[in-house]
Amino acid sequence: MNFDIAPTSPVPIYKQIVEQVRRMVASGQLAPGEDLPSVRAVAQHHAINPMTVSKAYSMLESEGLLERRRGVGMAVAGQRGKTSTQDKAAMLRPALEAAARMAHQLALNDKEALALFQTCLQEQHNKESA
Repeated sequence: MNFDIAPTSPVPIYKQIVEQVRRMVASGQLAPGEDLPSVRAVAQHHAINPMTVSKAYSMLESEGLLERRRGVGMAVAGQRGKTSTQDKAAMLRPALEAAARMAHQLALNDKEALALFQTCLQEQHNKESA
């Protein structure tokens, strides 16, 4: 499991990790009981401060999304209900609203913005298939 970390993003790195774990759990890509990479492994892989990863994991633990396993690390908490399509849409909506604002600011029309979004979806699909 790898996180997509964008160091130049205005979104703090710990928040990027938190949001990605939330989405992966909601989509079922991370199942209850599944281990997460260690703080050290994530920090080394992305050349970031281990405290940043630790902060993200601690936030997710306090939400009840992750559980700490003594001597092993963090895992997805068990007994999670299935996330509805509405809940998934609610998680996606802020990003789409931001993209819509940017498209408007750049004077892209709806057709151009939707075509670009479709291209991004296809590129992501291709990346995950490779």
